[in-house]
Amino acid sequence: MAEIENPWHSRPIDVHRWSDHPEVADLVDRIWDDYLPSDQTSGPKPKTAFRHQLRVLVLDLYVAWLEDPELSIGVSMSSNYWDTSSRYNAIHISKKIILIIRPLIEAGLLDVAKGSYSGPLARGNRTTRIRASEVLQGWFAEVAFRRDDVGRVEGEEIIILRGDNAEALVEYEDTDEIIRMRAELERYNQVIADAFIDIPILDEPRVDDVTTDHHHKLTRRIFSRSNFNLNGRFHGGWWQQINSDWRSKIFINDTPVVEVDFRSLHVSLLSLRAGKELDGDPYELPDILGAWLPPVLQRQFIKRLVLTAINAGSRDAAFRAFRSEYPTGHAGKTLTNEQLDKLLKGFLEKTPHIEDFLFADQGIQLMNLDGQIAERVHRYFCDQAVPVLSVHDSFIIDYTRVGELKRVMAEASAEVAGAPLPTSNKFYGLDEQADPNADHVKDYVIWRQTARSEAYLQRLAEHERRTGREVVPSEAQN
Repeated sequence: MAEIENPWHSRPIDVHRWSDHPEVADLVDRIWDDYLPSDQTSGPKPKTAFRHQLRVLVLDLYVAWLEDPELSIGVSMSSNYWDTSSRYNAIHISKKIILIIRPLIEAGLLDVAKGSYSGPLARGNRTTRIRASEVLQGWFAEVAFRRDDVGRVEGEEIIILRGDNAEALVEYEDTDEIIRMRAELERYNQVIADAFIDIPILDEPRVDDVTTDHHHKLTRRIFSRSNFNLNGRFHGGWWQQINSDWRSKIFINDTPVVEVDFRSLHVSLLSLRAGKELDGDPYELPDILGAWLPPVLQRQFIKRLVLTAINAGSRDAAFRAFRSEYPTGHAGKTLTNEQLDKLLKGFLEKTPHIEDFLFADQGIQLMNLDGQIAERVHRYFCDQAVPVLSVHDSFIIDYTRVGELKRVMAEASAEVAGAPLPTSNKFYGLDEQADPNADHVKDYVIWRQTARSEAYLQRLAEHERRTGREVVPSEAQN
């Protein structure tokens, strides 16, 4: 057993792992028989058998090890934490898992960092961190099962309600509206699961620290502050965690994509609330801070500052949050309150009707509106079994349906906000121009010539075997 040096390189335990692969059962039985004393697991039987709880733990450790051998998982060692009746605990993991973890630590199968770590990397109190030790990693390297043999249990909750603390999960009673939202999201997740979504130039399905494989496509809808009228955005797909340049390289069902943005979404929503319409780009302003700040960087700063101010409850909180977003040495880290005030003043001179909405904690209400818009966009394309990927204020679709997507976005935003919101896209859609010009043709030629790596083609073939569905590029259907 080794001490985990950086307990912050971690993620919470995932209690919804499952596999019926016989090799998984064999490994769990080996650990059970050799390392778990019978007196540790005596007493009343829990809803989920001890061996099944061990199986969930082993599988999550295995998945973490595959992603990064240094990655640990956070797990509460408090018996009060484990609620077998929670809607967020579909397999009914109980406090008995603590009696499973402790002997595995003592036996040297798990590395550990105890809770409330106070070492040099500490940021505050936290749960205990565990990961597979060198011994257990060696066993993982020898098993016959693979990542695709590890799935998820049925009935996992995908409508999430959080409390004032963003990490706290809040129990709730189902209503007709919640049941409807869950059913629609289940249908959306099925359409996404059936689709082959990948980046063809990648040998390994990974961009920086983001895994871009089919195990990271599940979408959940998250509400906040114990209130289903706050937040309500869709989270989960790996495409939400990579930048726009990488998103432009995605293929859906072996077809290039286009990303369509709502321009200045939250500012547009607030403008409608004020009875105004935006005129052009609200963040594009004349030089404010002087020649040392390039126009592109000035626009980036103004946009981030305005969005931060919309979300913040006070001016000081907004300015602190703005600077915290930038690393040491970045120009954004060095901006003074006076300079930030100048940027904000310049924005408000162009968009004065937004002033009353700043520093008023508006963001979480606006997220509820854009969640409602996204739900309508999802619904339209689900009716056609067409995958569309949402990124909060934008949507990604194969490039044969871009004009259709823009029409649906306009209709959805008009239904929710009272008027269609402006959209933009960097690349053209095949259905947008009846008579393509040279720029359109250039876009299509670049996309058609995108090289597919051998690993990508292998992942495509595996997807077809796994789903039983042939991947047909959209152009081939026209």
